[in-house]
Amino acid sequence: MPEENFISSGDVSTQLFDWGTLKWMATPDVNGSERLSAGVVNLEPGKGHDIHTHPDSDEILYFISGEGEQTVAGETKEVGPGEMIYIPAGVEHGTTNTGWETLQLLAVYAPPGPEDVLADLPECEIVPAGEIPTRND
Repeated sequence: MPEENFISSGDVSTQLFDWGTLKWMATPDVNGSERLSAGVVNLEPGKGHDIHTHPDSDEILYFISGEGEQTVAGETKEVGPGEMIYIPAGVEHGTTNTGWETLQLLAVYAPPGPEDVLADLPECEIVPAGEIPTRND
C-alpha cells in the first residue's frame, strides 16, 4: 500500500459515468488513507446522481464551481462554489447540475468504501491514469 502525500489528478484513474467523472485522490489504494477517501466529481450540465445512501460512511461535499441542487433527507437547496454539505451515514441524498457548465465538487467519505461500490457499478468505466476520459459507446 503506497503512502503518497502529494497526488496529482494525472496520477489516478478516472471513474467515467454517463453523468460525468470521478477522480479518487485519497483512498487506501491510492495513498494508504485508511480513515477517509476523497475525490473530485465533475457533474455535466443537466446531469446528476439519483437519490442514494452510503450506509456505513459519512459524506462531505464541497462545491468548487458551477451551480446545482442538493437534496439531503428530503430537503433540496441550491448550491454553488464555497458551500459545504454534511451527509450522515445512511441519509438519502442526491446532487443535480442545474447550470450550463460543469458542476465540480470534492466528495469526502469517512470511513472509505463508497468509492469501491461506485467502481463496481456496471455503468462505471475505468479510464487509466493519464488518459483523457471519453465515452466509448
